Amino acid sequence: MYTTELGKSGAPTPIDGEDPALVAAFEARVAADEFIEPKDWMPEAYRKTLVRQISQHAHSEIVGMLPEGNWLTRAPSLRRKAILFAKIQDEAGHGLYLYCAAETLGTSRVQMIQALHAGKAKYSTIFNYPTLTWADIGAIGWLVDGAAIMNQVPLQRTSYGPYARAMVRVCKEESFHQRQGYEIMMAVAAGTPEQREMAQDALNRWWWPSLMMFGPPDDNSPNTERSMRWRIKRDTNDELRQKFVDATVPQADLIGLEIPDAELRWNEERRHYDFGAIVWDEFYAVVRGEGPVAKERLKARRDAWAEGAWVREAADAHEAKRQARRAA
Repeated sequence: MYTTELGKSGAPTPIDGEDPALVAAFEARVAADEFIEPKDWMPEAYRKTLVRQISQHAHSEIVGMLPEGNWLTRAPSLRRKAILFAKIQDEAGHGLYLYCAAETLGTSRVQMIQALHAGKAKYSTIFNYPTLTWADIGAIGWLVDGAAIMNQVPLQRTSYGPYARAMVRVCKEESFHQRQGYEIMMAVAAGTPEQREMAQDALNRWWWPSLMMFGPPDDNSPNTERSMRWRIKRDTNDELRQKFVDATVPQADLIGLEIPDAELRWNEERRHYDFGAIVWDEFYAVVRGEGPVAKERLKARRDAWAEGAWVREAADAHEAKRQARRAA
């Protein structure tokens, strides 16, 4: 879900300019499910793929604070506000862990953020949709964070050690976020007819974007062979999407909400839910920056970076003084 360029596995392909012996030793370690650490030799293609994926993941965590922050001052109770505040704080921490993991690959946080602001780096397309009602906060926790968990649990076994270790804590906190969102949806769906309608409307608007979070179908995901073979990604996009549907449909049934898919039905032979076709034109449009609030999201990130310049400068000055005192 955090890179649209990974998918299913394939046969090994040669790596131009790399020492074949080093490549063979590297691939043997990965095949044996050993972690690759920052000081270990790795193919440049592996390094670049990780930087792209981890930075996109980090950007997604940070941008993902914006749609929820929209409701922080309008939460319906002090309890809801405290929980939402804690969740937003968690997302900031996730971004920090991931930026740190990406920095071990030789890229700086400033470089990654500049790439985001320049439109060269992406974040999860789901965050380019607006949060129109309080039920949207529940839908984000239930569906968006639920989809995130489907993707992130296997990443605890990704082949790059710092990324895998960062995901352990991230997954624990995302599990809380998913339960928090579902609890909101339970409460709203059990409320007045107007509240129930609000919950159904949120599900209607967030369902299909949530399925798109896993990326394009496997037969249309470029650059997939090495990523699966190198254990960067453990499951294909379509496998993760199916797991998400199978887990989420019974949850909707339990609280009396209807999945907005006329083709959704249980397939007894496959032991999975069959579901309707995704409108991929919308997905690619949002990836291109044409989402309902895409420009607003990127502007918010650029403005925050500019307005926080004095904090970074003060921190750099403090560190320079500390280093000078230590040297003296």
